[in-house]
Amino acid sequence: MRTNPALIAMLAAGLAVSACSKKPPAQLPPDPGGAVSTETPTASTGPTPGSQADFVATLMGQDTILFDTDQYNIDSADQAALAAQAQWLAKYPAKRATVEGHADERGTREYNLALGERRANAAKNYLVSLGVDAARIATVSYGKERPVALGSDEGSWARNRRAVTVTID
Repeated sequence: MRTNPALIAMLAAGLAVSACSKKPPAQLPPDPGGAVSTETPTASTGPTPGSQADFVATLMGQDTILFDTDQYNIDSADQAALAAQAQWLAKYPAKRATVEGHADERGTREYNLALGERRANAAKNYLVSLGVDAARIATVSYGKERPVALGSDEGSWARNRRAVTVTID
């Protein structure tokens, strides 16, 4: 009887692979999607009242105001957004906020930091004029360092010329 070396190699490989197969565990972990909870569900289905998520959800995009090129003036659309922010802040008098000033990529770093600061201060001053205590609002300028739109076109630049209000927990 003659043995075929290729046949022996295939049989050895098959045995090696079958010896490495995993055995199923004795107890399977619970299914994350279909787990049955014995806890009573909470009534809250939205964001926690007074949180940053609540601020963003309530204002529906009015946490950000936009500016024209090299400008920091508050126009009528900005006034409406800031009025909505002031109403939310009046509802939660213990909350503090930071107004972040931003600029587009054009211009020097120093110029854009100064412009971002003027934008943040303009938004803060308007909020204060609406009755929000100035001590509750801080400002910071990021200049061109934190763009929301990457691109070197007017559409991207327009989205990056902004002031964003962020609540502090």
